[in-house]
Amino acid sequence: MSWFESLILGLVQGLTEFLPVSSSAHLRLTAAFSGWEDPGAAFTAITQIGTETAVLIYFRKDIGRIITAWLKSLTNKEMRRDHDAQMGWLVIVGSIPIGVLGLTLKDQIEGPFRDLRITATMLIVVGVIIGIADRMAARDESGGRHRAPKQRKGLEDLNVKDGLIFGLCQSAALIPGVSRSGATISGGLFMGYNREAAARYSFLLAIPAVLASGLFELKDAMESDHVSWGPTIFATVIAFASGYAVIAWFMKYISTKSFMPFVYYRVVLGVAVVVLVSMGALSPHAGESGG
Repeated sequence: MSWFESLILGLVQGLTEFLPVSSSAHLRLTAAFSGWEDPGAAFTAITQIGTETAVLIYFRKDIGRIITAWLKSLTNKEMRRDHDAQMGWLVIVGSIPIGVLGLTLKDQIEGPFRDLRITATMLIVVGVIIGIADRMAARDESGGRHRAPKQRKGLEDLNVKDGLIFGLCQSAALIPGVSRSGATISGGLFMGYNREAAARYSFLLAIPAVLASGLFELKDAMESDHVSWGPTIFATVIAFASGYAVIAWFMKYISTKSFMPFVYYRVVLGVAVVVLVSMGALSPHAGESGG
């Protein structure tokens, strides 16, 4: 991997990680359209350490409160009723599905799931799902001629069942094209949560999953001779800087704006990839090692 490739891929990772458009799909497609080798699942996981570091810094006050309250709840029964302590447990519970499925499907994630036909299909299908969830939330928030606006749930209403459902939605993002934030936020909207609550829990839920995945891949990469360490570290730093800027913007955006621009973008991109693959202009395995 060249330094220029790492710069572009790091920017792509940072700019798309928190938006409901799938960063893994964009890394895969950027390489395919540019004629570069597929950066691979390991590169994606390692550069995500950069974007998750941005989450840790952006939500540092929330995370500090949650960790402190959760640790106190281990020995103090009264603290177990504290909202922050409960959030600590709910992040752990919500992380179970992706942990189990990530280990179980590791070979598929690094192989068959990276087929561009699957990526394109997920961009379109999940885009439509996000659009439906967004319209439901907008209808509740605005009400109508004969219906008053409906109060949607906040993080204080989160329970174990909903946390597990959030976690299952997040695990769908193991397939490129799904989008971690898109899947979890739309899942939250379907369950009746407001946009900000769904996004905030989505970002908090991603921290243990992404950091664990990145460190796991980092351990394997250190035992391999096929990793371009300089460019990979450079891409991770670029992903952190661009990712922090995006998360700050996105948290303000979702409080008042619709997700529909992202829905249209996903569908158009997915259809374009399907057409290019069908015409033979783009190989579904473009850039893959040995393919």
